[in-house]
Amino acid sequence: MNKTLEDRLAQAVKHFWGVRSGQASRVGGGDRDGRAAVTGGKQLDGFLRLLKALLVENDIPSEWIKLDARLDLPGYYRPTKRWDLLVIDGERLLAVVELKSQVGPSFGNNFNNRVEEAVGSAQDLHTAYRERAFGAVPSPWLGYLMLLEDCPASRSVVRISQPFFSVFDEFNDTSYARRYELLGERLVLERLYTRSCLILSERSSGARGGYSEPNPALTFAGFIKSLIAHCRGGNP
Repeated sequence: MNKTLEDRLAQAVKHFWGVRSGQASRVGGGDRDGRAAVTGGKQLDGFLRLLKALLVENDIPSEWIKLDARLDLPGYYRPTKRWDLLVIDGERLLAVVELKSQVGPSFGNNFNNRVEEAVGSAQDLHTAYRERAFGAVPSPWLGYLMLLEDCPASRSVVRISQPFFSVFDEFNDTSYARRYELLGERLVLERLYTRSCLILSERSSGARGGYSEPNPALTFAGFIKSLIAHCRGGNP
């Protein structure tokens, strides 16, 4: 029986939690903040394999899809930036994908860092493109996918410090989960990324493949459909 897209995405989520758990357990009980799981890498490989499989199934040549090598691209404000997946047809850069995750307990500073990374990396790539770093070709498709732990700390309303000026109203009474929704929406609205995807997954149910997609504008189905259309020469 053929697996649905939802089933295959669940397997990628299951892989994430399985790898993360294995990395942390090899270090032992002293790794309270999950540092070993973060630095160990490979948690998001299930998503990379799924993206590649879906592209190949939709007639994108396998040799175009780069995910196992050092995927460095020129930057404008820095020499290079390493990405997670590239689609390159000969000398044409078709697509660039960034995958990120965030797991508790520390969401505050990590959220700010993720925002700065996402905005800065996109701006760097777009400016390098403007300066012909990738040749005289159409602008590449750029995608951002975030997997966020679904837990009380990511779902609870966070207090905002406003000592001098008021924040935008939409940030008041928000959780980190909601802030990631706003980030995903605005990365696309401001044309920094072509598509963004937000997946929430609770630790225990995620180990069995459980996940949710809180925002219909930020689904994995929409993300991959847009990526495939661009790589096949259609509209994203």
